[in-house]
Amino acid sequence: MEELFGNTEGLKPSENKALQGLYHRRVPADRWLSPELARRMTELSREMNRQVGVLVDRVGVVDKVVVGDAHQLFIPELGRERAGGGRFRGVRLLHTHLRGEGLSRDDLTDLALLRLDGVVVVQSKGDGLPGAAEYAHLLPPGSGDIWRVEPVADIYAWSDDFGAFIKGLEAQFKLATRRVDARDAAVCVSITVGNAQAARRSLEELERLTDTAGLRPVDRVLQVRRELDGRTLVGQGKLKELVVRCMHLGAEHLIFDQELSPSQLRNIATETDLKVLDRTQLILDIFAQRATTKEGKLQVELAQLRYRRPRLALMPTAMSRLTGGIGGTGPGETKLEINRRRADEREHRIERQLREISEQRTMRRDRRKRVGLPLVAIVGYTNAGKSTLLNRMTNAAVDAEDKLFATLDPTSRRLRFPEEREIVLTDTVGFIRNLPKDLVHAFRSTLDESVQAELLLLVLNAADDEVLFHKETVERTLDELGARDVPRIIVLNQVDRADPERVAAMAREFDAECVSALSGAGTDALLARIETEVFRSRAGAAHARAELLREQPHELLTDRS
Repeated sequence: MEELFGNTEGLKPSENKALQGLYHRRVPADRWLSPELARRMTELSREMNRQVGVLVDRVGVVDKVVVGDAHQLFIPELGRERAGGGRFRGVRLLHTHLRGEGLSRDDLTDLALLRLDGVVVVQSKGDGLPGAAEYAHLLPPGSGDIWRVEPVADIYAWSDDFGAFIKGLEAQFKLATRRVDARDAAVCVSITVGNAQAARRSLEELERLTDTAGLRPVDRVLQVRRELDGRTLVGQGKLKELVVRCMHLGAEHLIFDQELSPSQLRNIATETDLKVLDRTQLILDIFAQRATTKEGKLQVELAQLRYRRPRLALMPTAMSRLTGGIGGTGPGETKLEINRRRADEREHRIERQLREISEQRTMRRDRRKRVGLPLVAIVGYTNAGKSTLLNRMTNAAVDAEDKLFATLDPTSRRLRFPEEREIVLTDTVGFIRNLPKDLVHAFRSTLDESVQAELLLLVLNAADDEVLFHKETVERTLDELGARDVPRIIVLNQVDRADPERVAAMAREFDAECVSALSGAGTDALLARIETEVFRSRAGAAHARAELLREQPHELLTDRS
């Protein structure tokens, strides 16, 4: 006896037998469905007041008979898909509707998620005869839409060659999925209840972060909601759409611009069966890839441990994937499956090592002060051109890539001025909006270079539309680090690529120096101003101390002792 699938409760023995008889029907290999099968299905559907469906394979054999209720059909587990990124499952769904409705959203979602050859719906009229029909099939990536829905004027006259159609469609999919870029694909998602324009800009930045992390961003999705869903951040309908979109584009990663709670990360990963990351995780991964020094690796591992510790017990699928690949790269990746006690022990050990390194850094800073070497720190938004500027001014060869966080470990170079005067010029890690707090805390000793500097060069990309926002972000981060009162020079970089009138207005407003770090334009004027700012302030401080010593020598000597 053949098995029936779906909602079989309450079926009469005669109805069971009639439905099992559908297994003995055949559809010609070159047809979507046969009128005889369609009529028998609509008759049974009207008699039982239930939707009836069959899954038919490529040679026209009925593989499964499925029963629903009056409103929907319940598709059974279909097992593993056929091999190959451009291939479909090898079965198509033919089923009935009772209320005159066309293909539903559930039908189309099943088409995409199950990777069916196609879906056909036939209306069961009041007399049980077949009525209007529609069919749908997937479209290859790059088509704009995920699927196409077509009406069928008359199923008795429907003579489209199904075999030729599915063969041609699979060929299009194979061609579309063949790519030169072998990186894993990712869909970037942002959910906001506020300013959609700001969320859109942040989403664009998330795409750049995704590319920097070694993934291939293939789509971006922005949703504006009245309130965030506490369980999955997005609603269930939108989550299904995201799954369909990822399937259509061949994406295995779903990356959210917002930080996900442990339960949200678990729920999304469980319901989508995708690799789910948030902005914090992505930035941590980039830092892990970029860290080269012992201090940098320890700082990243510390931030990773603090981020993952509350999530370890709640990630059946998401965290299990973090033992390697994007979201799990770095020195801390071998520690992900240790228990909380050992994680705490590791965290304390790293903190102790970082304190020792920080003390060594403080000693080097004090030594520079004793020999009279001023420290000038280059700060700014990530990818503003800080490393390129350091190379231009000191003839160094620091790696300077057009990527976010190309520089992670601070690099210092001496810069000599006339009259045998020198300074130490330090390139620091770039800032970014929503920089993870754990990362800021872990990199505290490194970022202290900005606090201890005598002068800051705040580098801005003048050609970026968000230059003013970047300035606010950097200054807010500097304030949080305690560098509010450190003197600074605003440096507008890449002015050769920006609007001259806009550059001139910003230069006047911020008393900024305009340069092109690539070509060297404007760097001579910048160097002259640095020399003036550093050594004039030192000369002024020395003069003030000398005056005070003449007026109150006893008090000063006592103070020094």
